[in-house]
Amino acid sequence: MNHDFRRPISRREALCQAGTGFGMFGLASLLRDAGLLGAASAADTAVPAHAQTANPLAPRPAPLPARAKRVIHIYLNGGPSQVDTFDPKPMLNRFEGKMLPQGNLSTERKTGTALPSPFKFRKYGQSGIPVSEIFARTAEHADDLCVIRSMQANTPNHEQSMRLMNCGDERLSRPSMGAWLTYGMGSENENLPGYVSMCPGLPVADVSNWRSAFLPGVFQGTYIDTRKAKAEDLIENIRNTVVSQGEQRRQLDLLAELNRRHQRQRAEDDKLDARIASFELAYRMQMEATDAFDVEQEPQHVRDMYGPSVQARQLLIARRLIERGVRFVQLFHGDVQPWDSHDNIATAHRNLGAECDQGIAALLTDLKQRGLFEDTLVLCGGEFGRTPAVELVGGKPGMGRDHNHWGFSVWLAGGGVKGGHIHGATDDFGYKAVEDVVHVHDHHATILHLLGFDHTKLTYRYAGRDFRLTDVHGNVVKDVLA
Repeated sequence: MNHDFRRPISRREALCQAGTGFGMFGLASLLRDAGLLGAASAADTAVPAHAQTANPLAPRPAPLPARAKRVIHIYLNGGPSQVDTFDPKPMLNRFEGKMLPQGNLSTERKTGTALPSPFKFRKYGQSGIPVSEIFARTAEHADDLCVIRSMQANTPNHEQSMRLMNCGDERLSRPSMGAWLTYGMGSENENLPGYVSMCPGLPVADVSNWRSAFLPGVFQGTYIDTRKAKAEDLIENIRNTVVSQGEQRRQLDLLAELNRRHQRQRAEDDKLDARIASFELAYRMQMEATDAFDVEQEPQHVRDMYGPSVQARQLLIARRLIERGVRFVQLFHGDVQPWDSHDNIATAHRNLGAECDQGIAALLTDLKQRGLFEDTLVLCGGEFGRTPAVELVGGKPGMGRDHNHWGFSVWLAGGGVKGGHIHGATDDFGYKAVEDVVHVHDHHATILHLLGFDHTKLTYRYAGRDFRLTDVHGNVVKDVLA
């Protein structure tokens, strides 16, 4: 490498130059891993060598037949109780005030006797799926729902379980599911992010839930704080009132050239690539993003159908985003962990259900009316469930439930899943999954399958290893496929 010895060099440059000779030994292997010795064939990878294209978010066809093109993930952060929503357990009434015969499983806090559900269940639709009264409107779509009652996670802690559900691993170093999907599929609208994550506040483990980690930064989720209502407030600095768009374009072209010069003097830097791409996206978003997030453009009868709550507004925005080509939209119910009902679950869960039930039902209706339901995969659930035994607060029953990762429920709809179907089961008290157990890795493998990916082949080489969303685990749950 030539160097002008009159110019002082940085420590990083010195190390790079000193190591060049030894690095040449592995150059061929590194170039092959990066796809620079030729485009990878379909047999080698589930994703064509899109890193070589000018736009890494350009839409790409799935390598396998796909039933879904996009995902809406309704995340009930905090852990909704399965025995109070989609998994009724009459045996809890028989054992009220008594210890469960099999004993209480290990959870985060100490629990006591059986706590029956304070909510009434009834069967809905031709399928007869039983649903709690707190989701009565969602239950009107029972014949479209695929309820998995046998979910399992690894730990009864929010941070770890949320990262597992969103990133496939409890640790901080893994990309989120939305990042993996946009890496694999790109986006159908170059003027909007491919992956949007909305929350009125921040969930537990905050940005790690939508991070891109070692994937290029362009695939990271765009966070929107939905405590703000107006489109101009949801996305800061979305409009430039100082200069015209033409002047902005010229400024951005100059900035891009300066950044590229800066980049050529340094080693490849994914973070710098992502920052340069973000400037371009921000410019293009100025018109389309304000339109997409402005629910006031919807007819009054549509807004009334969804309802007035923040959750209703998030759900309506989600429909507007996927309608415009956004691949993955995630909606966290509220700040921190609203579904974490450690005490007084009768009031807490009822109020939470009221905040989102109407909006969820409206979303499913709306997707059907617009012809989007069949190829949109809708997911709903939390990071774990809750104990059927009452949590003890200061040694006394607090009338709430502790975290329970041993067995809980989620549901899916649209996008190629089997409607009006219940998969798996927990024991007689709703404590542990005992039939057709579905681990979070299996859940992720199934989602990727519906989107046209073999979860073992959607990989990214990092630190000498091919990583994937499901790590080294996971099986597609074929019983839930239509």
